[in-house]
Amino acid sequence: MRILIDCDPGVDDAIALLLALASPELEVLAVTTVAGNVPAERTFENGRRVVALAGRPEVPVHRGCEGPLLGPVLRGKYSGEGGLGGSLLPESAAPVAAGHSVDVLIAHLLAAAEAGAPITVCTLGPLTNLAVALAREPGIVRGMDRIVAMAGAFAAGGNRTPSAEFNVLADAHAAEMVLRCGVPVVLAPLDLTFQALATPARVADLRARGGRITSLAADLITFYDRNDPARYGEPGGPLHDPTVIAYLLRPELFGGRPAHVAVELTGQHSFGQTVGDFFGTTGKPHNATVLNRLDAPGFFDLLWERLTRS
Repeated sequence: MRILIDCDPGVDDAIALLLALASPELEVLAVTTVAGNVPAERTFENGRRVVALAGRPEVPVHRGCEGPLLGPVLRGKYSGEGGLGGSLLPESAAPVAAGHSVDVLIAHLLAAAEAGAPITVCTLGPLTNLAVALAREPGIVRGMDRIVAMAGAFAAGGNRTPSAEFNVLADAHAAEMVLRCGVPVVLAPLDLTFQALATPARVADLRARGGRITSLAADLITFYDRNDPARYGEPGGPLHDPTVIAYLLRPELFGGRPAHVAVELTGQHSFGQTVGDFFGTTGKPHNATVLNRLDAPGFFDLLWERLTRS
């Protein structure tokens, strides 16, 4: 499966990238970065460092948009000042890839449309890059097989406001543009990702497996741990972004339902909320599949196995 990964590394983005790059079922054509968890210059450098750690220097990493289409700049809360647990991975020795993230997305997707071989686009951060690409070249929709996004919150409530999830809130207008573009969208919202809980026992299992990067991955996950048993049901923190890649690899681990999803852009208390019409109340056609069930043991078996393989 040919994929593009648009992300804002970030600890859980880093784990998702390592999963994708360790999986022979996936051909990662490029990694495009966007401001989100940390500023654009840091997400770009973090992306380069993760790709180098994975031993995949041939995969280009590109720097993208530095802020949202509209509104204030938001930053992540859980990945540390540098974005990777407060400690930096070794620098990448690969040449800096030319081209802005938006230009790279457009080039790949137009080529895919021309070849009749659509690409899956995976988004792990704010959707600014993809929204700008759609605005500049609407024809890229023909080059996308689907968009799989870690984005949104429904019954679970938000993680940055009572109703909004960070990736959507950080650029709500971009998220609404992507949802309206006509390409099939699969959402991995907080309702799903809160089930991907990296408990202390699971992290200890990873650390005990050995391998080139498992100890570092375990350290990053431990730093990233939100440890809010009142919300998650037990100790540990959810690994949001790797669910997107795992869905591509093992869709049978996931369950979901179709809905029409829109983003609230005007509410004083609900700005950035993803509103799902699951029962046809509005009469609007479904534009997304909302994932809401996860086989957590199966997910962690897959993730730990691939990280050990890295």
